Amino acid sequence: MTPRRSVRWARLRSRLRPPRTLKVTRIGRTYLVVTFGVGLGALNTGNNLLYLLLGLLLSMVVVSGVLSERCLRYLSVRRVGADAAFAQEPFVFRWAISRGQGHAFALTLSEADSPLSGSGGVGYLPAGVDHIVRADLTAPRRGPVRLTGVRVTTTWPLGLFAKTRTFPLESTLLIYPRRTYACQDPGAPEQGPVGEAGNPRRNDGNGDVSGLRDLAPGEDARRIHWVKSASAGKLLRVEREREERRTFVLTVADGLDAQALERRCEEVAALAHRLIEEGHEVGLDTPGERIRPAAGAAQERRLLRALAWLGHERPGGGEEAA
Repeated sequence: MTPRRSVRWARLRSRLRPPRTLKVTRIGRTYLVVTFGVGLGALNTGNNLLYLLLGLLLSMVVVSGVLSERCLRYLSVRRVGADAAFAQEPFVFRWAISRGQGHAFALTLSEADSPLSGSGGVGYLPAGVDHIVRADLTAPRRGPVRLTGVRVTTTWPLGLFAKTRTFPLESTLLIYPRRTYACQDPGAPEQGPVGEAGNPRRNDGNGDVSGLRDLAPGEDARRIHWVKSASAGKLLRVEREREERRTFVLTVADGLDAQALERRCEEVAALAHRLIEEGHEVGLDTPGERIRPAAGAAQERRLLRALAWLGHERPGGGEEAA
């Protein structure tokens, strides 16, 4: 099925979905079997006490349906999203849920009609409170995941039935390549050293000694040259040349099959993470996109987004959830 047809089928399925769905729990099945047995006993014996007990059991079913429906009314749900979602490992996903009036109990939130597995819940939701529900979700593969709605389920009050209401919310969650180890070498850098630029997370480099200067307040005492400081009568620190920052451009070849493309995306993501952690500039060259080399966490996020979209058609509409 093509991506366009799958999106149309998901939209049609969401429109044909009933406003409420009801599922009998394990406790509910036992309760219904007992109720059915009491009903048979009342019909066979004509005992008024059994009729009274049967009426009580049936009334509890009605009460359970009414109270669970009240829990699902006046609710408002929106997606907060995830900071970063990687394939085949749990990631934190959040929803915001609030209630206009009344109280709700035993709510469970999950994504409807999506390959994401996992759910989160809230035990008590008062009116007028915007509550953040956290869940650990897992995605089976890399790429965009079409989200059509948020499923809210409650088993209140007796746990006999699980009543579900689905809120239609369309968006796209981008799943980054699975985090793994890079088995290949990145190859030769595109160019040599760039001036004196070094790793931005270090205050000084670890190269050759370039000179001595006075130790400023708050600086690392491990940089002190004790022999020169003793002869000069003051604390002198060693200045070293910063490590070279090099530029690498990682490539993803055209014409790869699905399995080879997945493996290549994982390798490129691992290489980019390692090189950026070392302070180098990393770029990306794919059949449909070219990203200029740069350094830092923002550049790594741009590379991961490009790798996640590789081999998938970018939709024209819909809000991205991460």
